[in-house]
Amino acid sequence: MDKNELLTKLAECVEFGKVNKAAPYPPTMKGQDGADELTKQALEIGIKPVDILNDALIFAMDKVGEKFTQKKIFVPQMLISAKAMNVAMEHLKPFFQSGEVKRKGKFIIGTVSGDLHDIGKNLVAMIVEGAGWEVIDLGVDVDAAKFIVAINENPDAVVGLSALLTTTMPNMQKIAAEIKSQFPDVKLVIGGAPVNDEFRDEIGADGYSPDPQSAVAYLNALVA
Repeated sequence: MDKNELLTKLAECVEFGKVNKAAPYPPTMKGQDGADELTKQALEIGIKPVDILNDALIFAMDKVGEKFTQKKIFVPQMLISAKAMNVAMEHLKPFFQSGEVKRKGKFIIGTVSGDLHDIGKNLVAMIVEGAGWEVIDLGVDVDAAKFIVAINENPDAVVGLSALLTTTMPNMQKIAAEIKSQFPDVKLVIGGAPVNDEFRDEIGADGYSPDPQSAVAYLNALVA
């Protein structure tokens, strides 16, 4: 395969969740090389890591995010695509660490204190990482102090707050207030089933994301 064919095939593996050759999913690609093997091959033939990231991984995850937003795929398909993307990213991590490949920026994300739900938060983290951002995932039940420590360590990062329960919306409001009191210039984006743009305005956050692709669009607009 030449460069374009290899990147196209890699993008297909990520889009449809073909992790490696041994993976049985999807059945139509059984026995074929997956994201793991193709990323390695791409590097071996001299394709630049930044081209692998932009022309295959980000391209594929953009399509996955769009299909999810349009309800053409659902959480299980998105998770398997993200798994394929993560396998490919493992091959690229040395190039991120060396500085050869630049990230668009940093994104700190966590589910607010009192809330242990992580599927929505994980989906956003995966799609954002697939869009070329470095993600600092603080997990679930995260209080203001943990967010503030992370912001101090990553002062240029954008911060994402997630909540799935109406009962934890007041915690999101308190955390947003504490973050803004210490870091008035930090960009704060919120998401989760019970929140909306009116609540964003009420708590003084900068962005509201109803789905992972909206989070990516918001972040990318900040660095455009």
